[in-house]
Amino acid sequence: MKKIIPLSLITLSLLNANEVTLESIGVESTYITEVAQNAQTSVDLSEALSENVPSVDMNRRSGIANDIYIRGQKRDNISIDVDGTKVCGACPNRMDPPVSHVLASQIEDIEVIEGPYDVENFGTLSGGVKIKTKQPSEKTQGEVELGLGSWGYKKAGFTVNGGNDIVKMILSTSFENSDQYKDGNGDTLAEQTKKSASFASQYQPQYEDMKAYEKKSLMLKAFVNVAKDQEVRVSYTANRSDDVLYANTAMDAILDDSDIYSISYDLKNISDIYTNSNIQYYYSKVDHPMSTEYRNTALSDANNKTNHMDTTMQGVKFKNTFMLDENEVLVGVDASRRTWNGDYFNNVSGAYLGDSIDESLTKNLAIFSTVKKSMGDFKVKVGARYDKTSITSNSTDTNYYNSLSANIFTTYNLDEDSKVFIGLGQAYRVPDGRELYFKKAGVLYGTPDLKKTKNQQLDFGYELHIDNFDFKLKGFYSKLSDFIYYKDITTANRFKNIDATIYGSEVSSTYYTSDEVYIDGSISYKRGKKDEPLFGQTDTDLADIAPLRAKVALNYEYAMDSLATVSANYSDKWDNFDADNGEQYIPSWTSVDFKLKHAVNKKFDFIVGVNNILDRTYAISNTSKDLTLITTSTNPDEVMLLNEPGRYIYTNLVYRF
Repeated sequence: MKKIIPLSLITLSLLNANEVTLESIGVESTYITEVAQNAQTSVDLSEALSENVPSVDMNRRSGIANDIYIRGQKRDNISIDVDGTKVCGACPNRMDPPVSHVLASQIEDIEVIEGPYDVENFGTLSGGVKIKTKQPSEKTQGEVELGLGSWGYKKAGFTVNGGNDIVKMILSTSFENSDQYKDGNGDTLAEQTKKSASFASQYQPQYEDMKAYEKKSLMLKAFVNVAKDQEVRVSYTANRSDDVLYANTAMDAILDDSDIYSISYDLKNISDIYTNSNIQYYYSKVDHPMSTEYRNTALSDANNKTNHMDTTMQGVKFKNTFMLDENEVLVGVDASRRTWNGDYFNNVSGAYLGDSIDESLTKNLAIFSTVKKSMGDFKVKVGARYDKTSITSNSTDTNYYNSLSANIFTTYNLDEDSKVFIGLGQAYRVPDGRELYFKKAGVLYGTPDLKKTKNQQLDFGYELHIDNFDFKLKGFYSKLSDFIYYKDITTANRFKNIDATIYGSEVSSTYYTSDEVYIDGSISYKRGKKDEPLFGQTDTDLADIAPLRAKVALNYEYAMDSLATVSANYSDKWDNFDADNGEQYIPSWTSVDFKLKHAVNKKFDFIVGVNNILDRTYAISNTSKDLTLITTSTNPDEVMLLNEPGRYIYTNLVYRF
């Protein structure tokens, strides 16, 4: 791994060789298209990602706003990018993960980057998600969507766009709410808490039957051609969520409001060499108060509290693309500034009780570059990024971090039907405000002198595409140095730098038995180990490393744009877990789903489906104390598991005009 930089220089020297046509290298990523068209059960993006990408697992937090892991990596180890805007959540307990601030119904396609191969975004240590939302068009057109489901689920939304050769605009809005889902035992979120948690963490009787959440969203974009090959793009997205229940957490989200603004200027065809220049400014803010007021805890005025969190993220990105002897060269500058603040208040008296995060400020300035080259059947992509970062708060000295990331990704076409690929990358990420400064009940959970984390990773794989069969195999090995990890202790400074490894593989395949029927499936496995147990502990398993999981689906395309699908999902038992830090054994499980999409005509689609047909009771994510979760009533050291929804029946109507 120490040879990454020399290898980068060697690869750059290849650019003087003879070449043919430049082609895109995308095997380090997984692409999901037609996201909005296929996300009928919920606007929750985490569900769409975990259902479609073998490397992505969902962490169940609530009925909505769930989090994701990419190959066992989470939080700041992965970056989330929406139309070039880096998105952050405000909640240190992941009640509003970045993927929750954009809705699946507003997304056109997604690129999931698996590994340290994105130098354009700050902090892409082990993976990233690049989201492209719906774009406006000149043609006046629109779509209306209505949805109903079990447990009082209701969804309504519409999108309209149009314009001319000068101005194009799109407006998309949606509304969604639901009662509490029931697990396979027939228990609502409140009933799961009542069965498992102590009296203090249970819901007060008047709140036991309240809705699980209500969510509204608005997206507005305008693209203006100010001159030939020159375009200005302006966008605004607003999300408003109210009373989101988090059953196995001590607090619920009173609201979760986010606003995302972006303006960019794009200049194309500047010259034969200088092909494109783009500058973008973005700004986002999140307001997230979470409270104990619905729980029995609040029966005591002293414990009726709110932790009011807010964060802002603003940045400028300047990118330039050149064609040098048919080599595509991208050079850019990235600057960003994030604030993160949290305050505890008493809900009865309104008294300020102290900080949860003391005005954290993270500043980053970076330069980056990528080079793509094709030499017949051999293709190479090289990337590098240099970061200067400072992090401070009102009560501590400033931390400074400098880092140089680099990667190489190559593919070789064995023949017209198959290819092999290999990648080698090194990337860094700095600690965030929570890991440095977070406080609870006067205890400093954060560790102000944390080092930055380094990931050195090897990726390799094979692809085959023939007439009736597609196959892809991926493998990876990740060496993490100074990995930022939560340790379950009662004293201060709970975040530690450790060394660890994660490795695994993924297989996905599709077999076409006829023009109408095809079978697709995937399987993923990963393993994470600490090099040594944390001081005073014995467990070397890394937390949040889901066990072997598999999916297989039988698809019948019985008419144009009409498809019936039966799928089975399987997870092995979770028996490699970090017991020292709150995780527990979870049995294996299998669920079966059905979905029918029927195109009545070109304008009208009807969708009906059933998830978890067998009404199984199971949990998909574990209980690492990196999240603050409530403990059970029988064992104060055991954290409450949150079960998945039971049998869920839904229907959607989509009308286009």
